[in-house]
Amino acid sequence: MGLTRIPGLLFGGDYNPEQWPEEVWAEDARLMAEAGVNMATVAVFSWSRLEPERGSYDFGWLDRVLDLLHEHGIAADLATATATPPPWLVREHPEMMPVNADGVRLEFGSRQGYCPSSPVYREHAVRLATVMAERYGEHPALAMWHIGNEYADHTLECFCPESARHFRRWLEARYATVDGLNDAWGTSCWGQHYTGFHQVEPPRTAPGPVNPAQVLDWRRFCSDALLELFLAEKAALRAVTPGVPVTTNFMSILHGLDYWKWAAAEDLVSDDAYPDPADPGSHVQVALSYDLMRSLRQGPWLLLESAPSAVSWREVNVPKPPGMMRLHSLQALAHGSDGVMFFQWRQARYGPEKFHSAMLPHGGTRTRGWRDTLALGGDLRNLSEVAGTRTRAQVALLLDWPSWWALEAPESMPSNRLKLKELLLSWYAPLHARGIAVDLAPPGRDLSSYELVIAPNLYMCTAEQAAALEAYEGRLVVGPFSGVVDESDRVHPGGAPGPLAGLLGIAVEEFWPLADGQVQRTGLGEARTWAEWIRLEGAEPVALFEGGDLDGLPAVTRKGPVTYVGCVLDDVTPVLEPLLDGIERVDVPEGVEAVRRGGHLFLLNHTTAPRQVTLPYAGTDLLTGAELRGGIELAPRDAVVLRIEGEK
Repeated sequence: MGLTRIPGLLFGGDYNPEQWPEEVWAEDARLMAEAGVNMATVAVFSWSRLEPERGSYDFGWLDRVLDLLHEHGIAADLATATATPPPWLVREHPEMMPVNADGVRLEFGSRQGYCPSSPVYREHAVRLATVMAERYGEHPALAMWHIGNEYADHTLECFCPESARHFRRWLEARYATVDGLNDAWGTSCWGQHYTGFHQVEPPRTAPGPVNPAQVLDWRRFCSDALLELFLAEKAALRAVTPGVPVTTNFMSILHGLDYWKWAAAEDLVSDDAYPDPADPGSHVQVALSYDLMRSLRQGPWLLLESAPSAVSWREVNVPKPPGMMRLHSLQALAHGSDGVMFFQWRQARYGPEKFHSAMLPHGGTRTRGWRDTLALGGDLRNLSEVAGTRTRAQVALLLDWPSWWALEAPESMPSNRLKLKELLLSWYAPLHARGIAVDLAPPGRDLSSYELVIAPNLYMCTAEQAAALEAYEGRLVVGPFSGVVDESDRVHPGGAPGPLAGLLGIAVEEFWPLADGQVQRTGLGEARTWAEWIRLEGAEPVALFEGGDLDGLPAVTRKGPVTYVGCVLDDVTPVLEPLLDGIERVDVPEGVEAVRRGGHLFLLNHTTAPRQVTLPYAGTDLLTGAELRGGIELAPRDAVVLRIEGEK
């Protein structure tokens, strides 16, 4: 189920008419139409305006807004308005506010002010979603339902008694018996043996380190508890409007939520992305998150929020210089988005986001920001044929949320310097620089369509996941500290790499984390955070450690098509390059991004200098209409979107 009734690419942003006098709305609609806006996200934080008192609704203003949008050819991504409960509900039920790990109940006055396990919040949220569906299900402006907003941004977890009861129910469903729980959690350690589920509490602040298996299950539970909220609202919407697609906006590669599970519950994956204009490498980081969004349901997705210029929540909120808003928008399209949406349409005059940029800035239509909005609308019309096209990747990076949660447990690990995002990026960046398309995948997915699969880290690896990797017949790379524990964070018998031992042909005798300032040389580069004492059991050495306590021991090994990297290299290129034979790539200068999407090649110059690019294909630049072939000069922060000759 997608947004097929809206042709071309989507363009627009969050619209908050309740922040403005009604006489402004007509101007908003007129300017939206002038800019080419075809969808607006409406009512995200409107619960207190739609239901100012319990059971008393005021929909008149929203009726008029939706009618006005429809009159101007603008569809609505209509929110259920449940992202922030109203003051009356919080004051009637203060117990629904979240409690932190120290036992402090948080106060009303921000957003996401609810305990994910609160039956009161859930009951009222589902009722409002039902009422919204009944009122607007047949409205001609309605294109998509938007449930909640940025789940886990402010409230990922709650440690209140209701959450504790919910956690116990979740544990009982997972383990059936308290003996099963004790076995999984290893409660014989530190005298934590339970005789009943009623004794279990969330991992609140304790005198010392908390059982890491308990923390891991808490991470699973918190993701599931929020997903239950989403699914409860989705069921209410589906009962009334079965043909209207449902989404909620993800937050790039977010640690707290298992997006593989969440994406399976959505009709359309959508994402909020805010690359930092002050970070020259931010375009690589956001490209990785965009490729995740495309991979979650293996098809087009939607950039539902981005910033036209500066945001309002960094220590220093640097604006986007000329050309960057357009370039960032085109980058999202290149990586599979079927549109570009912003936060927000009209820049707010008050509140925490009054200095967050908007499509229509404070200065109105005389501003650079407005001119950029108009120009981007024209670009998206020219690129309409890109909508719906897909990307074929020959390389996959493996990402598993439970393994990530276990890897970054706050205490008890050999090193706290192993960060999964950094490990992912260390492999993704050189692939990105070579114009190689990359998917992300969970370890259990069928990998047979890929030429190369890379697992930067699989700290947690089950027998089933190991069997899936053994069944894969292509080139496989496994990074360090993999195959260490099972799904309950218990070390595999015999130690690492556990169920991967036969596949890798090695044994890890001892982990060798490196102290600050320590450098371990290898035949393929240097490591600064992590190394391992490896014993060969069928594999052959590709590179040895040089110097130090590990001198002469294998650092990188290979068994058949499987490579194991037993350290965190500063640069993985020497390992990666020999494995790229036969994989489609586009050679471009440094700082230029090349992305193939269907029959189109996006070339994006992220630098502030012109770049000479040799086109691998001839074709038409959809942005300018020019016919291009051979060598071209790509201006600073400029782009080409080439319709490849002979492709459709």
